[in-house]
Amino acid sequence: MSEVTAETVQTIWTITLGVFTVVLIVVAILLTLILQTARDITGGVSAIWNVGQRIANNTIHIALLKKTNLVAGKILGSAVGVVHATAGVKAHAEECPGCPACVLGPPWLR
Repeated sequence: MSEVTAETVQTIWTITLGVFTVVLIVVAILLTLILQTARDITGGVSAIWNVGQRIANNTIHIALLKKTNLVAGKILGSAVGVVHATAGVKAHAEECPGCPACVLGPPWLR
């Protein structure tokens, strides 16, 4: 078997280092691209999260509208009752010659 010369060893080392350098550069470029893509994804997710939070803040009170509508209906019913009572007082005041004394006086005078 022939012996390997120092020049052959140096050539193999040079080629190996060259290939290693090329591979290292390619890996560095790919990792940089992956990092940049990850940052883009994080930015997109952050934007989606912010929009989702604003939508949630704008719609959180929708569930309370049912209760608001129920209370508003009760207020409307009370207002109708007040209108009818006021109409009754007006009708009584128009027909009664003794008003307001009849309303404010003792019950046996009414």
